[in-house]
Amino acid sequence: MPSLIEAPEVPVFAVGETNNVSVSFADVLDEGELIAGTPVVIELTTSNLTIENKRVNTAAVVMGEHTIAIGKAVQFSVSGQGTVNTPYTIKITATTDSDPAQVKVRGINFTVEGVT
Repeated sequence: MPSLIEAPEVPVFAVGETNNVSVSFADVLDEGELIAGTPVVIELTTSNLTIENKRVNTAAVVMGEHTIAIGKAVQFSVSGQGTVNTPYTIKITATTDSDPAQVKVRGINFTVEGVT
C-alpha cells in the first residue's frame, strides 16, 4: 500500500472513547479554493472503528496555534473498541470546488491507549 501524506494532527484515543477529529487541508488548497461535498473517510487498518458525521467545517476551527477557515478542514467522529497499542490509519479524501475539481488525500495515524 502506498504511504499517505500524513496530516500534522495526531489524535490520541483511549479504549471505548468517541472522539471528534478535524484535519486541515488549508496548506494544500489554492487561494480561494474550498473543499466541496462530503469527504470520504475510511479506516485502512482494521474494521474495529466506526467513522461517522463526515463533513467539511462550517465554522472556523482552532488547531494548536492556527485557525482554519470555513471550508478548509474535514471533520468526523471516530468510535469503537480499538485495541491497545494497535496502530490505526485513517484515510481522508476531499474534492475541491476548483474548475476542474482537485482531489486531495491525507491520512492520520494513531494508537489507542489503555485506561488504568
